[in-house]
This record gives sequence, structure tokens and C-alpha cells, in this order.
Amino acid sequence: MYWVNGQATDMISLRDRSFQYGDGCFTTMLVKNNQVQHWDKHKERMQSCLELLGITPPSWQQVESWLSKAIIADAKSGLKLHISRGEGGRGYSPNQVISPSITINAFNYPVHYERWLIKGIRLGICSLRLGLNPLLAGHKHNNRLEQVLLKAEMDKEGLPDGVVLDINDNVIETTSANIFWVKEDVIYTPDLSNAGVKGVMQRVIIDFAAKNKIDVKTGQYALEELFNADEVFVSNSLLGVAQVDFIGKQAYDKGPITKQIQEMVNS
Repeated sequence: MYWVNGQATDMISLRDRSFQYGDGCFTTMLVKNNQVQHWDKHKERMQSCLELLGITPPSWQQVESWLSKAIIADAKSGLKLHISRGEGGRGYSPNQVISPSITINAFNYPVHYERWLIKGIRLGICSLRLGLNPLLAGHKHNNRLEQVLLKAEMDKEGLPDGVVLDINDNVIETTSANIFWVKEDVIYTPDLSNAGVKGVMQRVIIDFAAKNKIDVKTGQYALEELFNADEVFVSNSLLGVAQVDFIGKQAYDKGPITKQIQEMVNS
């Protein structure tokens, strides 16, 4: 089911700037028993990106009401909230835009995610590299062409996902998730100041680690450090946390920290 500005429809104008320029942002949320998970964090992330793009934020109370109407009544399902600058005239200038367009897509929980949660996930290594873009890094804006190309590469390899590096060969993320690894009881995760997306679940995990006195280090890391890890796991808001059992030919066991994080996030 699709909703546009509170109305059930799958139609939107060709003049919408998200179609024309990728001008907007989005977030994908897990729904459990009719409740959107971590809504406040999703809202904060959307607000931050809208402010960066200079798009007038909506009434979040109104958006929350629309989301509640769109929810699929399953034990687990998903919602995608997408905000475009709206309809505007020809050209890049946003001056002629009147108001944002807010779309919501409700969907069933992906079957393969359930499998990953139980069995773990095998990752490839993408040969394509992310460019550096400190202006937009961290934000989930509507232009995801790099991720489309990276996912297509993994599709050709017959793999569900892959580790993504930037043009300086630093580990950044996977095509659809944030990545973490554990070495000697310390959690490591990449710095996303120049590339990548700062996920809501990434923030949940870092906050949980801090409360439980688990050291988390964020920085620029080469692929070799990932290969030398004791444990590896990935996260996104819809998936939760899944253990990585292989990266290429390198195997990993599910260790105690991964189990602890999974129990907190996936329960």
C-alpha cells in the first residue's frame, strides 16, 4: 500500500523533484505489533537531513498519524517514509517549490531477513568504490546511485550483500547495512564523515555498548583489519542485527558480543 500526503494512492507527479533530481530523503522502519520501532531516532535523522537540504520539515505529528494508518497488521512489517522537496519548475533552483511531498510505503517483512537472522550472512567485497562527499555523508538522501551500482555488482556475484570501501580503500559499510567487528572485546565501526549512511540501528548499538561499558572505536580502517576480526555483524533498522559468517573466503564465528547485541536489538 502506498500513501501520498495522507491519501492512499500509487501515483505522484512527474514534476516531483525527487523523480527529477533525487531531491529529498527517506528512512525505512521496522514495525512490531503495530508499533514503529525507534520512531524518535528516525524522526531526528529525517529532520537533520531536511535541514541540511533546506526542505521545510512536515508536521511530525501528522506524519506519525499517517504512518499509523499505513501499518500492515502483522507481527513484523516495514514502512518506508520518503520526503521530497515537492513539485517545482524546470531547473535545479528550488525557488518555485510550494510544499514537500510525503510518501509512505507499507510492506511485508522480507523473508530473507528472517533467514539471515537465524543463519547469518555471507558478504562479498565490492570492487566499485564510494566517492567522498562530506557535504552529504551520513545522510540517507534520495540519490542512491552508488548503492544501486554496488548492489548490482553483488547480484552478478550471486551474493546477498558486500563490504563497500571508499576511494581511499577504507571500509565504510555494506550495500544496505552498517558494519561492525569485534577484536579483543572492542567493537570497531567505520567513520562515516566522508561517505556512507549513519543508520538508526548503528546509533542504537553504540548507545547500548556505552551503557554496558563495551568499548567502541570509530575510525578509518583498512580491509585487513576486518579480516583479522574475531566477530563481524551488520545492522539496519529493518533487519536488526545479523551475524556475518563469511567475508569472501574468511570465516567468522558468532562470538559473545555479537550474541549480546543481537539479544538486545532483535528481541
